[in-house]
Amino acid sequence: MRSDELWSGIRDVYEGILTHPFIKGLTDGSLPLEKFKYYIIQDYHYLKEFAKALALLSAKAEKSEERELFATHVTHALDVERELHQGFTKEWGINPEEYEVSPTNLLYTSYLISVVYSRPFYEGVAAVLPCYWIYMEVGKELKRMGSANKFYQKWIDTYGGEEYEKGVRAVIQIIDGFEVTKEQEENMMRHFRTASIFEYMFWDSAYKLERFPFNLKRAGY
Repeated sequence: MRSDELWSGIRDVYEGILTHPFIKGLTDGSLPLEKFKYYIIQDYHYLKEFAKALALLSAKAEKSEERELFATHVTHALDVERELHQGFTKEWGINPEEYEVSPTNLLYTSYLISVVYSRPFYEGVAAVLPCYWIYMEVGKELKRMGSANKFYQKWIDTYGGEEYEKGVRAVIQIIDGFEVTKEQEENMMRHFRTASIFEYMFWDSAYKLERFPFNLKRAGY
């Protein structure tokens, strides 16, 4: 399997992400801080579930180096949550645990865990890769432009840095090493593209401050 074929299959999605007002607003200063705060809260909840998906991949991997890589990335995901998110939320005086997960967030993370749990290892890796790869490419693109907003710049520095890219390249290398049939390749592409669209929807939902029409907790409790 060639990873560049996966990326070629989502160019329209990636262009949609780069031109979305949430992403453009990080560098030109037009993104309201309220929407960025909402995004950080949702990303806090997302990373907890993403870490579970990575733990499942680690358990399913047959090669020791792949098990160790995803196990390491579980810890890394939690480190990002603590260092980046908690740094923001502490300064803002908010507790993400007091906020409900968004509909898109719940749908996306449920999809990832379902694929990783129920489908073959190679499909699971294809499903989680967009989160890695798109963030790296967006981070690198935004880092070239920079932001006058200290919160936005901190976020850009995290995902546009060399250390983050190193971890992403390791996962891409796993994809490139898969020997799969045409049908298996198509399944990988389907999951990769679906998760990529969810990435677009995640930022779009933050821009729209998306919420469930009713409180998720039972009325009266």
